[in-house]
Amino acid sequence: MKPADTAARLPAPYWNPYVAGFVLGLVLLATYLVAGRGLGASGAFSALVATIANAVSPAAAQANPVHARYLEGGTPLLDFLPLLVLGTFVGGWIGAKSAGRLRFGLDRGPSIGAAPRLALAFGGGALVAVGAKIALGCTSGQALSGAAVLNAGSLAFMLAVFAAGYAVAYFVRREWL
Repeated sequence: MKPADTAARLPAPYWNPYVAGFVLGLVLLATYLVAGRGLGASGAFSALVATIANAVSPAAAQANPVHARYLEGGTPLLDFLPLLVLGTFVGGWIGAKSAGRLRFGLDRGPSIGAAPRLALAFGGGALVAVGAKIALGCTSGQALSGAAVLNAGSLAFMLAVFAAGYAVAYFVRREWL
């Protein structure tokens, strides 16, 4: 194997976090200027649920005020947020592939099996989904978009997220040691 082949197989270094944060800020600014709204993902899943509910029972979906809000403008899956989430997945895949970091696997600590790790991930995801619905936005919508406009509720939400993360980390740290 030639040295050039070895170098080609090594993954690209990660971006500098300050540069990445600055670029993300520019993306957020561009989103406000072009689309007239900030970033966030939880609305995309609400649009998906409204679409499924409408396919199963259009009358019930239209009668439900939560679903009806997403169905007013036509096909909810062609709205801004579902396309944003799709673009995030596609962009993430392209970025990982081009950096030599695309791989499929399950990250877990040595003291936890695959099934408990997946159960914890699913449970944590479900808690975050419920919290995002209660908080009227996910962490990306609240932290990026809400904090960018100095929304007091968004700032309080992020303080609560960090406090809860630190509190729970103590109890699950042994899973990663």
